[in-house]
Amino acid sequence: MTARAEASILHADLDSFYASVEQRDDPRLRGRPVIVGGGVVLAASYEAKAYGIRTPMNGGQARRLCPHAIVVPPRMSAYAEASKAVFEVFRNTTPVVEGISIDEAFLDVGGLRRIAGEPIGIAQRLRAEVRDQVGLPISVGIARTKFLAKVASAVAKPDGLRLVPPTGELDFLHPLPIERLWGVGEVTAAKLHEHGITRIGQLAEHGEGGLRSILGPAAARHLFALSMARDPRRVETGRRRRSIGAQRALGRRSRQPDEIEAYLHGLTDRLGRRLRAADRVCRTVVLRMRFDDFTRATRSHTLAEATDHTETILRAARVLLATAMPMIQERGLTLIGLALTNLDDADAVQLTLPFEPRATNTLDATLDDLRRRFGSAAVTRAALINRGEGLSVPLLPD
Repeated sequence: MTARAEASILHADLDSFYASVEQRDDPRLRGRPVIVGGGVVLAASYEAKAYGIRTPMNGGQARRLCPHAIVVPPRMSAYAEASKAVFEVFRNTTPVVEGISIDEAFLDVGGLRRIAGEPIGIAQRLRAEVRDQVGLPISVGIARTKFLAKVASAVAKPDGLRLVPPTGELDFLHPLPIERLWGVGEVTAAKLHEHGITRIGQLAEHGEGGLRSILGPAAARHLFALSMARDPRRVETGRRRRSIGAQRALGRRSRQPDEIEAYLHGLTDRLGRRLRAADRVCRTVVLRMRFDDFTRATRSHTLAEATDHTETILRAARVLLATAMPMIQERGLTLIGLALTNLDDADAVQLTLPFEPRATNTLDATLDDLRRRFGSAAVTRAALINRGEGLSVPLLPD
């Protein structure tokens, strides 16, 4: 697939989304350092970021960096409503919208020149409409490729607009740090830094062949292509997610095994509801852990058959947790997460004998109906009483 001739892909990204919603709704917070979340920083305003506060920093550390920061509890329903309003602006701008998360999306405006004008004019109007209709700042990058558009929006922050013309792509990209490249995390960055590669232009000069000995053939091919502004991916609409997950931050105090297992039950219930609501099934259960030393680990199990049955998923998750418990007791656990992968549509799965559709009178179906009618906290496991299910972060549709 060849790259398009013009810069007509937009990456629109709301600025410090949760914190911006709080500042929008409470005028007393405007212009002041705001932290959303207490134990863990879920979001920070740009005034707070100026003090070095980042997500997901420990709340105590954040308050030491900025003692006068204002800490507010998260309001997930308010963020979900704001996201819906912003995506309505996106869809009114172009029918080709690919949501990445609740606060960012790619928009293809390549076919709108005759009815809506040049891409930069469309982006300017989009920013104004999000500001006027939703009351939030948004940054937009414009380029020929999704990768460059996303980098451009990041460079434009906060509340900015950046166009990368086709003739100036490498001039824009090469002076930037290598951490701007998709796929360059801490480990890869450290390897490149050891070889004196700190800028994207330096990486490009090494060529794909020169990078193979440092990163391996796959990573070398991927990163060299990005360093030369090559990214043939289209903006895709209607794409369904390949996995779903939920997690719960536990803080740094010691937790008993029964308490950790109770939180795992809550995560399983939440994900089971999402699977069934989306008419999907999963094959693989993944346990994610973050330890007291900030290292992470995952454990996974693939089921014999795809399922949306909560108890089946829970049995697999409990086995994974039991296997990991010695490591947890040795290293301490600060976050537990669960992900369901190898997703498929429920009606695409091969039925087993006897051929019966999903029953509507099961315990899962009954609990789903109660929670849908009366709220997610209407029915909970006894082990979660006084502990709650934890925060349910708003997400794009599954």
